[in-house]
Amino acid sequence: MAGATSTSWLHSAKTSVPSLVSALPRKQCTSSFRKSVSVVRAEQKDSNLSTAESEAETPAPAPSPASETTVNSDFKGGPFTVRSDMIGAVLGGSLNVPFRLGSGALVKGYKVENKPAAEVGDDKYAIPFAGRKFVEVANPGPRPEKPIEIYEFEGCPFCRKVREIVSILDIDVIFYPCPKNGPNFRPKANEMGGKKQFPYMVDPNTNVAMYESDDIIKYLVEKYGDGQVPIMLNLGALTTITAGLALIGRAGKGSTYVPAKLPEKPLVLWAYESSPFCKIAREALCELEIPHVYRSCARGSAKRDLLKQKTGKFQVPYLEDPNTGAAMFESHDIVEYVRKTYALAQN
Repeated sequence: MAGATSTSWLHSAKTSVPSLVSALPRKQCTSSFRKSVSVVRAEQKDSNLSTAESEAETPAPAPSPASETTVNSDFKGGPFTVRSDMIGAVLGGSLNVPFRLGSGALVKGYKVENKPAAEVGDDKYAIPFAGRKFVEVANPGPRPEKPIEIYEFEGCPFCRKVREIVSILDIDVIFYPCPKNGPNFRPKANEMGGKKQFPYMVDPNTNVAMYESDDIIKYLVEKYGDGQVPIMLNLGALTTITAGLALIGRAGKGSTYVPAKLPEKPLVLWAYESSPFCKIAREALCELEIPHVYRSCARGSAKRDLLKQKTGKFQVPYLEDPNTGAAMFESHDIVEYVRKTYALAQN
């Protein structure tokens, strides 16, 4: 993991059912999403992206120390608590429940064990009840030695499918956000793969690189799972349609570039795909084109124990910035922090 966050990370990696999905970014997903209704497997392409290739920008100077980017908030947050001005965003990000049936919320092989409270250490994530504790466990497959690299953007249904399998398999990845007009990773992905298409995956453990969300999902479950594609990701065009519908509540948030400084090292985000709170935080990282190590921790993940041991509690999203030393919970604080630290002033 350490090698993936060195200063050389930038150069080391060489939608529509009419009216129902009109809120998706039309210039980026519409043509491919329409195609997916009639063709079982299709991928997102940006028809308006310039054909001229551009080089990745030189990383901007390091951001200010954490002491100069303190987030001020009177809100006393906690699990499942929502600040009043965030209610709409959280509700919009919750459409995965009816449309995707919570796909990406549970690690493969998820189950709950009911144990006496005395048998469960205080450093383990568990739900206490009547002198007992409910411990969530799962049975994920082999772990990649190096994080898998995925070029994608938040508002694309094909990219969402891949993010769901990342959470289900409980694997850690590096997301290189590719919002529309982004100057760094869209050109880089095109340079490496030769297509203006997303998602694009690079597995440095096997030197495998590929487009096509269905192919990526199949590869990941065969290499890092049990070989079986979960049913909600194996319904052909219906999977893509429902993935698109799950995104309309956020109206393309995180899909268009906001000018920002490129951090020297990728940030670290503890999260999982089906959480609306995590989605809000990731939208900000994506629109600012901030690469981030994604520590998947859906229900059943052993990384829930790791986060509790690290911070004293389990709550996501949780952001760590190795460039400033800052670390924080609460999606609204994370959004405020990354904008204050990395966004460039607009004229």
